[in-house]
Amino acid sequence: MSEAILQATKEKMTKTEQSLQRELGTIRAGRANASILDRIQVDYYGAPTPLNQMASITIPEARVLMITPFDKTIIQDIEKSLMQSDIGISPANDGNVIRLVIPMLTEERRKELAKRVKKEAEGAKVITRNIRRDAIEDLKKAEKNKEMTEDDLRNYETKVQKLTDESVKNIDAIAAEKEKEILEG
Repeated sequence: MSEAILQATKEKMTKTEQSLQRELGTIRAGRANASILDRIQVDYYGAPTPLNQMASITIPEARVLMITPFDKTIIQDIEKSLMQSDIGISPANDGNVIRLVIPMLTEERRKELAKRVKKEAEGAKVITRNIRRDAIEDLKKAEKNKEMTEDDLRNYETKVQKLTDESVKNIDAIAAEKEKEILEG
């Protein structure tokens, strides 16, 4: 029972770290990164379809994303979706491909993005701490139901705390890496 709680706790914390990684991947740092287009949906014959399922996305230069639709007839729809999105980059359409030129970031914008990274990381840490709290509550219930001894409870609480510390350390590392990427640009 308690090993299952530990395993579930570790999985939840890992998912939190992966979620943070995905979220930070959508923050553009002055260089081309295809993940900024992950949330773009294009209206394809009446159904919202992810852009990355309708086109190949390549990075021919450090600050350029090139979108090559599999079906050339939808290039206008892709362009329209990009214009309506929150990425803040105007697409350049030449009839065959769409190019997105990522603008250089100003120092002020870099600091703003770095603050956002810290905020996202702090949110992930709060989630991790909530996972720890839930796990410890589950362990205490198991101890109360005589499924483990008090000593076992303390041991498992220590293991949960170690998992939490490790997860927080990973979150800090992910955030530091993204901050460095943004500030160096």
